Amino acid sequence: MKIEIKRIAENGLFAADVFIVFLVLFETRMAIPAWMQSVGRMHPMFLHFPIVILLLAMGMEFFRFSTDLNQQPFYRDFTGFLLLTGALSASVTVIMGLLLSNESSYSGSQVGWHKWMGLAIAAIASFVYWFRDAKWYKAPLAKTAAVLAVVCLVLAGHLGAGITHGEDFISTPLLGLRASEKVPMEKAFIYADVIQPVFKSKCMSCHNSEKAKGRLLLDNEEDILKGGKGGKLFIAGHADSSLIIKRINLPEEEKKHMPLTGKPQLTPDEMELLYRWVQSGADFKKKFIELPENDSLRLTAAKFLAPPSEEKYEFAAADEKTIRSLSNNYRVVAPLAKESPALAVDFYNRQQFSSKALEDLLAVKKQLVTLNLNKMPVTDADLKGIGQFENLRVLNLSFTNITGEGLAQLEPLKYLRSLSVSGTKVSDKTIAALNHFKSLKEVFVWNTALTATEITRLQQDNKAVRFIEGYLNDAPPMQLNVPILVNANSVFSDTLHVLLKHPIPGIEIRYTLNGSSPDSIHSAIFNNDLVLDKNTIFKARAYKKTWLGSDSIVYSFYKSTYKPDSIRFISYPAESHKGDGAGILSDHLMGGMGFNSDRWLGFQNDMKLMLEFARPVELRSVGLHLLKVVGADIYPPTQVEVWGGMDSAHLKLLKTIRPAPAVKKESPALFLEECKFAATRVSYIKLVALNVKKAPKWGNSPNKPGWIFTDEILLN
Repeated sequence: MKIEIKRIAENGLFAADVFIVFLVLFETRMAIPAWMQSVGRMHPMFLHFPIVILLLAMGMEFFRFSTDLNQQPFYRDFTGFLLLTGALSASVTVIMGLLLSNESSYSGSQVGWHKWMGLAIAAIASFVYWFRDAKWYKAPLAKTAAVLAVVCLVLAGHLGAGITHGEDFISTPLLGLRASEKVPMEKAFIYADVIQPVFKSKCMSCHNSEKAKGRLLLDNEEDILKGGKGGKLFIAGHADSSLIIKRINLPEEEKKHMPLTGKPQLTPDEMELLYRWVQSGADFKKKFIELPENDSLRLTAAKFLAPPSEEKYEFAAADEKTIRSLSNNYRVVAPLAKESPALAVDFYNRQQFSSKALEDLLAVKKQLVTLNLNKMPVTDADLKGIGQFENLRVLNLSFTNITGEGLAQLEPLKYLRSLSVSGTKVSDKTIAALNHFKSLKEVFVWNTALTATEITRLQQDNKAVRFIEGYLNDAPPMQLNVPILVNANSVFSDTLHVLLKHPIPGIEIRYTLNGSSPDSIHSAIFNNDLVLDKNTIFKARAYKKTWLGSDSIVYSFYKSTYKPDSIRFISYPAESHKGDGAGILSDHLMGGMGFNSDRWLGFQNDMKLMLEFARPVELRSVGLHLLKVVGADIYPPTQVEVWGGMDSAHLKLLKTIRPAPAVKKESPALFLEECKFAATRVSYIKLVALNVKKAPKWGNSPNKPGWIFTDEILLN
């Protein structure tokens, strides 16, 4: 029995090795079927097994020719068993990796080196197993092969981690998660110094030249503007319609949420920053100081930059080794500015925070000038320790567990000028301790229990201090970001319970269903109890006292009662825009504004489809959801026809409509063309949409056929 299993394994190893050679020679000429792509995607899950086996096997092979061990049959046979297991599993892993690398998401030199390291591992392991009993196979060769295999295993593992998590995955904790030093406001560029660091820290582990997931690269301006498989990354000036804003605001459990679950997630400030940047026009060259002082993007970006003033500090710089030792995967200690002795400290991981983490900072208590404890479980008891940081200028205690009872312990901080206690349980009585703080200039108290009357009284008692409730510096109130739609799909079959959320607590959402813009007085208040049962254009805005109302969000919800059992092409979409096939027309998922997405079908001829129902249905309308982009010669159809009946060979015309033609310089838009008719019992529906035969002179390709793009058919 053992001999039979061994023979099967050896035959499997030989077959795997031959298949690897085949894949290497012909991978550029092959089209990998879907089921093999699924096998390839098991590569990250399977690869850990051969690593462990081969490390043990090669270690034993290294010492096999020693005098003592060479005389032990069990040692020799067990090593052979491990080698066979390791070589076979390594070859299977390599096959999976080759299949996976054939997908467009993986490219670049790092992927190439990882592939060749994997091939080397499989080759060495197979070589050792097949020839280890040959007369010419001696100790030097065995040791050399074992060392080479281990080196290749280490290199392949390192490169694989870089592909999956980013090149700096291993070094990031050692560097204190510091993507880049904060740049002074007066020298900063919005994209280069604020937006790009966010991309680097949260996005580029998946969207780089080595691993272009979804064919999206974020390495440079050109690639960002190009977009990826899902279409354009953003529409400048239209954040609410932009793919990046939609994806980052999806619930984390959603498949399309970005960054992926398990990856470092964007903070609320970072999400707000990206929204403001896109909404302002996504300028790659704009300087921070070029923005108006009251501009919402400027106010948001300021949180990511060093203060403009170059304060002179009288204390010496801390030892660099000490600074590096204090930086870890939940705490970043970094110079406030280049060549500055002053240090800024940021805490990130709530679960790993402790009072000990604060005590550790006493090693740099003279140099610490900025301390960010936002959302950390800091208590009043911790404030005594914070009071020892004698040169502290800025302290952020927002959304911590303090009540204000220990604020008096911060009085020794004679340089403290900015304090944030927003989102805490401070009260009128506990915050009165700040009356004795000599250098304090601003206190952020929004989202606390303090009333407007109490804040006014505090302001009168402390004329040198500005108490800020929804304001920043001398600017007017900040604008709220828009409400976020929780629903994954905008198409429903019966009813739809609309769900919204907002990152800022205490806001009020107003909405309309008639196409008008919501206001803060007359429009209905949204309480997460809205249920839709028909096609609806939904508009909503967020409001809160002392804040500017958000921009309006606009969502179109569509009802589609019936789903055909099959959809067949009579005329076929273009090869470049065939999406994922006819099935996408009835999956209740919309394609968005990016027409290069697999969610769209593109026809440069008349579109003709046949829909079949296994059981007859009674239809009253057929809707065709379409895209219009005149700059790309994507136009409404000139005519839409709906044919129906019980027999596919004998259909009658149910309805004909002629959509309004596109207009020069018209903005891109999603729209629905609906054909309504008397209730008709049908088993078959033929849908015909006639394209523009000659694009207008002002079109992108005058006199050439226009395109029809559709992503969903609505049946009611």
